Amino acid sequence: MKLLFDQHFSYRLVNQLEDLFPGSNQVRLLGMARHSDSDIWYYAQYHGYVLVTRDEDLAELGILRGAPPKIVWVRIGNSRTSDVERLLRQSFEDIAELVASPERVILEIFDRPAN
Repeated sequence: MKLLFDQHFSYRLVNQLEDLFPGSNQVRLLGMARHSDSDIWYYAQYHGYVLVTRDEDLAELGILRGAPPKIVWVRIGNSRTSDVERLLRQSFEDIAELVASPERVILEIFDRPAN
C-alpha cells in the first residue's frame, strides 16, 4: 500500500512513513508540483498509489471518477509534518480497509488527540 502525497504535504513523510507505506512518494519529488489535479490523479491511478490530499478538488475528482486511485482526504488544515505523520499512523487500519474495499473510494480523516 503506497501513498502519493500531493504538494500540500512535506516530502519528508515519504521516509518517515516508509515502515507502514513502503514505495510512497510525493508530487514534488516526482517533478509534478505544478501539475494539474487531474494529472496527479491520473499518475496515482496509473502507478497504483493511494492519493493523499488536503485539497477538496482532488477529493471531488475521486468522487466523480471513482477508483482507482483511492483517496485519503486529510482534514486537519495547516499543521506540522509530525502531526500529519501521527494522524496517518493512527489511521493505518482505516486506510487498509479503504484499499481493501471494492465499494469505497474516499476516506476522510480528521485530527485525533495523541495517545
